Amino acid sequence: MTVYFVGAGPGDPELITIKGARLLKEADLIIYAGSLVNPEILCYANPGAKIVDSKDLDLPRLMRLMQEAVAKGQKVVRLHTGDPSLYGAIQEQIRQLEAAGIATQIVPGVSSYAAAAAAVGRELTVPEVTQTVIITRLGGRTPVPEKESLSKLAMHQASMCIFLSVGMIDKVVAELLKAYPTTTPAAVVEKASWPQERVIRGTLATLAEQVKAAGITKTAMILLGDFLGNTESVSRLYAPEFSHGYRKGKK
Repeated sequence: MTVYFVGAGPGDPELITIKGARLLKEADLIIYAGSLVNPEILCYANPGAKIVDSKDLDLPRLMRLMQEAVAKGQKVVRLHTGDPSLYGAIQEQIRQLEAAGIATQIVPGVSSYAAAAAAVGRELTVPEVTQTVIITRLGGRTPVPEKESLSKLAMHQASMCIFLSVGMIDKVVAELLKAYPTTTPAAVVEKASWPQERVIRGTLATLAEQVKAAGITKTAMILLGDFLGNTESVSRLYAPEFSHGYRKGKK
């Protein structure tokens, strides 16, 4: 049997993948990250499935639940928020399962950074403005390598999507201001794609005070970069004179 690590998406139940929803319908055991996953997504679950919230479980108890289910020939889904490959803490789970001879498979999901970009109505990669997206976080209880500090990454002045850091917004802004101008457009999206979604827009000069005034302390994505501005840059892809493998450009 295989244990499936499924991305639940950012919150909207309709943003889970078709494959993810199918696996929930087939699963005998579903262990979901209740502190982050929208419980409405469990509407796809097999009515006969055992559903366990993992927020109170440590790794040994998680492993025991999954291994016991597999030993009974049951299908197991480990349901993570967003995309499990981003800040999902899945590697230690996979390592132990594989050491026990249990196969695993990751099913991608829509990440909250994509939902946040959708919430602000912006493309992260704007022609002639930025073609690079940096996905990162500020170091906290989980440290970040010094070479990946916000101040060092900020030197690229690319589009940035900052996870798990809104509760330290003053420090985030201080780090970013070591390389970005104070006028750099910035936004915070709380609970992207949930009914409670909130969007705060400003600049690096104003963002910290706006976030604190709104009382946002967790479950929010920080977006930063010129892609948030009123850019009029146009892609060459649809220009009449632009040729590619499927269309010959007009002279």
